[in-house]
Amino acid sequence: MKEIYFITATNTNVGKTHACEFFLNKFAKAGRKVGYFKPIETGVKTTPDDGTKLMEIAKNLNPEFDVSINDVVPFQFSLPASPFVANGGKDISISTIKSKLKYLLNFCDLLIVEGAGGLMVPINKDYFMIDLIQELNTNETFLIVPSHLGSINDTLLSINALKSRNINHTWYINLYKDKEDFQTTTLPFYKAYFDRLHFLN
Repeated sequence: MKEIYFITATNTNVGKTHACEFFLNKFAKAGRKVGYFKPIETGVKTTPDDGTKLMEIAKNLNPEFDVSINDVVPFQFSLPASPFVANGGKDISISTIKSKLKYLLNFCDLLIVEGAGGLMVPINKDYFMIDLIQELNTNETFLIVPSHLGSINDTLLSINALKSRNINHTWYINLYKDKEDFQTTTLPFYKAYFDRLHFLN
């Protein structure tokens, strides 16, 4: 049975790509034939850096994932901005994203999909990353949250947004910034508020 897992985050530069590598390796070790899909990558100079790196990792873990970078990253934009802005205010074809996803599933039994930015990043004027997650009907969404001061607000807002759409999700803390301060400024609330914590590291 084919499975799809969507990687999102509270914002940009929080660790989605790192998380994709983590989960690709985790699922591959469990015996799954993994694949990777990044529908939209912005800030592309010549080739998509994140997409290329993760595609090669997926191919090493699953040699049957014989696809091209244009399959893995169908929409590539040079401007490092939200997809809608990077595309000059024009609509991005959601049907193309869905057809590419269906195509990639021919080469794997578990597909990791990496979003761009956070949940409310606009893909089109009235269509956001959270809309794409919901429309793709993924098995589970993994929300990556940072460890720096001020992250509690963004974490709760993102979790509440996912809950409001009834999107099955698990959130993971990426300990990459302010690691020492995290123990005293953020972790005490998480321990008090949540029954269980998940860490990428």
